[in-house]
Amino acid sequence: MTRIVAGAAGGRTLGVPRKGTRPTSERVREALFSRLEHLDVVDGARVLDLFAGSGALGLEAASRGAAAVTLVEAAKEAAQVCRRNADALALPGVVVVAERAERFVERPVHEPWDLVLVDPPYDLPEGDLALVLAGVGGALARGAVLAVERSSRAPEPVWPHGVRRFDRRAYGETVVWFAEPSGADET
Repeated sequence: MTRIVAGAAGGRTLGVPRKGTRPTSERVREALFSRLEHLDVVDGARVLDLFAGSGALGLEAASRGAAAVTLVEAAKEAAQVCRRNADALALPGVVVVAERAERFVERPVHEPWDLVLVDPPYDLPEGDLALVLAGVGGALARGAVLAVERSSRAPEPVWPHGVRRFDRRAYGETVVWFAEPSGADET
């Protein structure tokens, strides 16, 4: 069972696709959002959730006060589950886009993202992940956070120009890499 950990929809359950996704465990989501809230990047944020699956990560952000959340999922069944979950929770500002992450990040961005959550299938080739990260790298707001979830056996993602890693957290088989625009701490 997958559920929202905290916030306005805390404790509410989420549907999950029957196949083809690997939901982020509640333990990892709780730790991830604890870190993100410590960094003060959730409340009021514009959030992009790529490879959304059930939408659990983006919906967790919406539950915790994100102003706008875009869930991007290519698999038809998973995108339908995202829509059902978003409708059931009725959190404001949530949009579901049924499209490949690789295509979505090619679009021009009208307003930069404050938080980007990237949770691709563990078997996504590193080169494909690098292309997705390159697509979002130039669309990050000043002070934004880019969080990438991968298998602990996978190498560090290839960060695009203008983005640098600032943290790595391991949770069993799961590793979350945190990155930000390179000039984020400069004045």
